[in-house]
Amino acid sequence: MTIIQTKSIHVSLALPILITTLLFSASACSNPSAVNTNDDLAQYKEAENPATDTQVEADKPAFTTKAVTIFNEPWAMTALPTVNNELPKLLVTQKTGELFIVDTTTGTKTVVTGIPKVAYGGQGGLGDIVIAPDFATSKNIYLSYIEAGKGDDSNKFGAKVIKAKLSGLDSNAPSLQAITPIWQQNPKIDGQGHYSHRLLFSPDGQYLYISSGERQEKTPAQDMSGNLGKIIRLNLDGSLPTDNPFADDNNDIAAQFWSIGHRNVLGMAFDTKRQLWAHEMGPRGGDEFNLIEKGKNYGWPIVSNGRNYSGVDIPDHDTRPEFAAPVITWTPVISPSSISIYSSGKYNDFPAWQGNALISGLSSEALIVVDFDENNAASERYRYDMGERIRSVLSVDGQVWLLEDGAEAKLLRLLPN
Repeated sequence: MTIIQTKSIHVSLALPILITTLLFSASACSNPSAVNTNDDLAQYKEAENPATDTQVEADKPAFTTKAVTIFNEPWAMTALPTVNNELPKLLVTQKTGELFIVDTTTGTKTVVTGIPKVAYGGQGGLGDIVIAPDFATSKNIYLSYIEAGKGDDSNKFGAKVIKAKLSGLDSNAPSLQAITPIWQQNPKIDGQGHYSHRLLFSPDGQYLYISSGERQEKTPAQDMSGNLGKIIRLNLDGSLPTDNPFADDNNDIAAQFWSIGHRNVLGMAFDTKRQLWAHEMGPRGGDEFNLIEKGKNYGWPIVSNGRNYSGVDIPDHDTRPEFAAPVITWTPVISPSSISIYSSGKYNDFPAWQGNALISGLSSEALIVVDFDENNAASERYRYDMGERIRSVLSVDGQVWLLEDGAEAKLLRLLPN
């Protein structure tokens, strides 16, 4: 049965943007129910919603939202190939370890069985999902999730990526079959935060990119002996591309890396020029939007445009030009949680957004639209107050879908006014 609720998103052309200042602790980094595993997180009392210089433009699209169904702690979604002119079916993960096929026409959710055991807690659980470039014939999907260690390491955790065949897609009992390990974080460590574990295929379908967070430990981002705090680039079977930037260093771990010096990358996307962009959460301020280039070091934790949660300053990027500087920074933070590049397809619900990046915000409770220019500069163009933490955004054939965060989280379709 379809659950239909609508909410108008109003655009004011005459009044200035109202900036609401709220207190929060670690909500920028995780679900409110998450356990903080870094002592200084509890000291973060920054304002939630950052001021913006974005001008309210006369052509800013307005929309209403339609609620399709409800989830408990959803984390990611992706679309299955569409049939004829039907609305897409979505694959949606829940942190607690469930995967659903969602019929967006009816709101019906079908459970997919065969999910590996997931270590749920803090910011961890079942994570990202993408369909293989050859899904039409292979029916393969890629999933990320958190795995607990074994034996003496049973209280240590790390992200893992698998490939699996989605069997019984059109039945009442779909399942994962032929599960194949692809990659894992090394080393597993204590704590349950900053896994990142976003997945993205290259535009040519030849490579898999994985974001690997620094697990709230800071120093691993610069450590070439472990794959934490990096963006990873692999062949689709998990093997190492020979043209990765550190492939000749006689270090199998470093040979995985595409870029280093990252904190917590929760969104990656290729723009219309096939350039890779990623956003990551800063500490106390300094959320970043970065153009990701082969072999570059993005500086964490040596530089940041934010401060430590304790209040101790961190040198800004402009003090160390050897590190790649972000194209955009946000202070106070927006807590970016996912990204999708808008492109019209069978539909063109929001032509003003063509080629723009859509970013979902947690503490900012916002949908943020970022524009690019021909010189690879980027700027915040629009911001929409959604009134709820937004976990994920997905553009499909010119339609836009949002997932709220936490319990009783709605899957929303945006309907242009």
